[in-house]
Amino acid sequence: MISRTAPDGPPTDLVAELPERTAEERAAVVLRLCVVAAAVLLLAFRPEAARAGTAVAAALIGLAAVYSVALAAAAVRRGALPVRPAVLTGVDGALAVVAVGLTGGVHSPMVAALPLVVIAIALRGGPRVGRVAALVLGVALGAAGLLGSDPAVPVTERIFLGVWWTGFLFGTAVLVGVLVRLLERQLVDIATTRARAESEHERYLSERALRDRLVSQSRARLDGARVVLHEFRTPVASLSALSADLAAERLTGDARRTAARLLADHASHLQDMLDGLADLAVADGSPLGRDRPRRVPLADLAAGVLDAAGVAVHRRRPIVPVPGAAVHCDPQRLRRLLTNLAENAARHSGDEPVELYLAHDGGILTAEVRDRGPGLPPGQEGVVTAKGVALGERRGTAGLGLWIAEALASAMDGELSLLPRDGGGLVARLILPLPAA
Repeated sequence: MISRTAPDGPPTDLVAELPERTAEERAAVVLRLCVVAAAVLLLAFRPEAARAGTAVAAALIGLAAVYSVALAAAAVRRGALPVRPAVLTGVDGALAVVAVGLTGGVHSPMVAALPLVVIAIALRGGPRVGRVAALVLGVALGAAGLLGSDPAVPVTERIFLGVWWTGFLFGTAVLVGVLVRLLERQLVDIATTRARAESEHERYLSERALRDRLVSQSRARLDGARVVLHEFRTPVASLSALSADLAAERLTGDARRTAARLLADHASHLQDMLDGLADLAVADGSPLGRDRPRRVPLADLAAGVLDAAGVAVHRRRPIVPVPGAAVHCDPQRLRRLLTNLAENAARHSGDEPVELYLAHDGGILTAEVRDRGPGLPPGQEGVVTAKGVALGERRGTAGLGLWIAEALASAMDGELSLLPRDGGGLVARLILPLPAA
């Protein structure tokens, strides 16, 4: 790859390719050392090849050796060469041509070093620079052949070999250029294929995320519908029973007034749930609705919860330690939560009392629903609040009551825990932080 030089810094491509370029330069250092070693062997075993004199050839080889060892030391110490590779390649070519002229001209074995120089130039400078360098080295080789060859070699043969080597070097440069272009095309194809694969992978991830989001929204809507069905069941059943009793005139006096109050309470509760159902559509599937805080007397909350849960009067045990205590909260959510807990307690307690304890202290509401039922099997305290889980005689039912209670507690930043009660039974404890009024 040919680097482009930034205005105020090193080549931008070279900065990203320093490790690769460092490896290339180290390979070039090894090749220089190998060529110098070959020249030393040539002079040692064929001293007659030094046409200009052994001393001159030895001096040149010594100079080349110092040059190669210095570059090797710099590459090892610094990890990169201190001189631009193009300059070093030019020096390599000049030394190779001089070595050819001093060791036999066109018949010198050192001619074999020139293709290596052409290959290096073509790789670094590109095909056009490589072809020009091949022609220049060919002309220099022809001059070295004319001046350094054995006088017994005819001039025509020297010229022929010079031209032949020039053509060989030029062909080498052309071949390197073709190979470089092929490699670049392959790299482009690989990069294109990789980019296409990454694009397909990103599209797949986006589609999967969209599918998961749609499935989640669909499940949320289904959960919302199940919550609505579950929450409407109790007040509708109570309204039906109270309406039937009033229509048949089976209630008189205080019982009739209590029934009228319960009808009003249930109607208000149904209105709150309808508001929550409207929020359900706005919140795109949230079964909890929007928070609507207001002042709520704890005594009224306890009475409304036990009424909504259908707990018989003789089984009710509302406990409010501070008479007249009130909190600022969303009564609809809190009532739904406590009603589910009270219904669960009444269902599993037989004819035993159901206690509802409500206390407010320092911005924390503590609510406990206590029963005398069978309690929970060991290790099931965290399981029964999962959606669709029902234990005991209701195993196989929808199992939404405690799940709704857990979801409501989490939505209000509260903590719901199920604890064994001393003497038997269960305590459903809600710790709920409340905003300031």
